[in-house]
Amino acid sequence: MLQADMKRISLLLPSLSLIPEEDWAEAEIRTVSPATPHFIREGHVLQHAMFILQGTVRIYKLTPQGREITLYRVQNGQTCVLMMASILGETPYEASASIEVDTEVLLIPIHLFRKWMDLYLPLKQHIFQQIIERITSVTQLVENIAFQSIPYRIAEFLLKQMDTDNQATLHITHEQLAVELGTAREVISRSLKDLARKNIISARRGCIQILDRNLLLELIHNGSM
Repeated sequence: MLQADMKRISLLLPSLSLIPEEDWAEAEIRTVSPATPHFIREGHVLQHAMFILQGTVRIYKLTPQGREITLYRVQNGQTCVLMMASILGETPYEASASIEVDTEVLLIPIHLFRKWMDLYLPLKQHIFQQIIERITSVTQLVENIAFQSIPYRIAEFLLKQMDTDNQATLHITHEQLAVELGTAREVISRSLKDLARKNIISARRGCIQILDRNLLLELIHNGSM
């Protein structure tokens, strides 16, 4: 690996900054896109530890009925903690991955990654910190699925996207929103129609516009509307 790449990796992932230059010979950087064929599906036996240097990968589960639900996204400087658990536990991967945009991935052979985990405490701390953070977010997801209404979950998702993108208009289809929330498209469509009737949102084909942010916040505060 080029020294320039190692320097860039160390800036983005300080937990890898202690790795000596000679240990990087087997690591590689690969660029993938949504069109790139890959086999990272549930049950896959991983051969590399993967760190996202730039881009976005969606991690999801499939229900027995074939419905998808998004668990989380892995972005710049992050890694999929389910992949880490699979590697460290020597078990098949428990989720699937979808490449959403052009993404730059750091690939580290498993035998080398395990060696680094044994030798370098900052890396071990970084991985376990990410595991804790993801457990918290996935626990919240499970609680929302179990205890919150679909309108509540739609409102929470829309507000989160609005705060992230700083835009009141989201380009997302009913089907995509159903995948994000792990429900049926028909359920999403009914809920969006009800929110539109109350002048909280305006829904067009492939587009949702937030008309009243305060009413969305009120919906979340009250738990229902």
